[in-house]
Amino acid sequence: MPEPQELPEQGEIVVATVSRLMDHGAYVSLDEYGGTQGFLHISEIAPGWIRSVSRFVRPGEKKVLLVKRVNARRSDVDLSLKQVSIDQKKKKLLAVKRYEKGKTLLKGAVERAGLSEAKAARLEEALYARFDSVYQAFSEIARAGKVPDGMGIDGKTAAALLEVSSKIRLPSVEIRGVMEITSPKPDGVEVIREALGSAADRDGVGITYLGAPKYRLSVTAKDFKSAEKQLKPLVDGIQRTIERKRGGGTFKFAREESRKTREG
Repeated sequence: MPEPQELPEQGEIVVATVSRLMDHGAYVSLDEYGGTQGFLHISEIAPGWIRSVSRFVRPGEKKVLLVKRVNARRSDVDLSLKQVSIDQKKKKLLAVKRYEKGKTLLKGAVERAGLSEAKAARLEEALYARFDSVYQAFSEIARAGKVPDGMGIDGKTAAALLEVSSKIRLPSVEIRGVMEITSPKPDGVEVIREALGSAADRDGVGITYLGAPKYRLSVTAKDFKSAEKQLKPLVDGIQRTIERKRGGGTFKFAREESRKTREG
């Protein structure tokens, strides 16, 4: 007898490939469940009345869908496109991207370390024992600059993991603002240079000259909380140097829109 198909759970968000269009809906294959077939009824494709299924879905397209009902006895899976929110779609596509990226990273580490199939399987098990996903494992190794202790990973394999992890562009945030700085003193240029120089020497801090009297100050960190924590003392320190320590200068700071970089 053939083995029973693995089926998703009701309420799960899945990725599926449209395989065949019908007048009353579309058949799809579930990418994460070995191509298990599911059905997307016309009433679940989009709100309102639909004249033609092909206006919304086409064969070969990938869609993020909600599992509405599962009949395990008949292996029937009913799906919905219209009930998937934009946020759910984004999260699912990101999870799929990370899963695929994790597989690629693991393959690269296995090849660099020259691991056998059995050792590669044990390495994957070790990563899942410590982290929620393979991608998270490589991201955390990249951020820490080392493989965590106590994982039972030999030196050669650890070096391969670290080498592959170093290629990941970790997600980060940038907060920034524009400073208006003036100094009436004869050595005003040196005063400003001193005030900005000590700040610019710090990791993750950037200062760009925009044209007198304006300078852009940016702080890059792993999250907004860390960036904000670093920004305030920087701004306060520059302001004290300009206005009080060297006397007579003026300082203004105006925040700009914060930015979040994509991982890769």
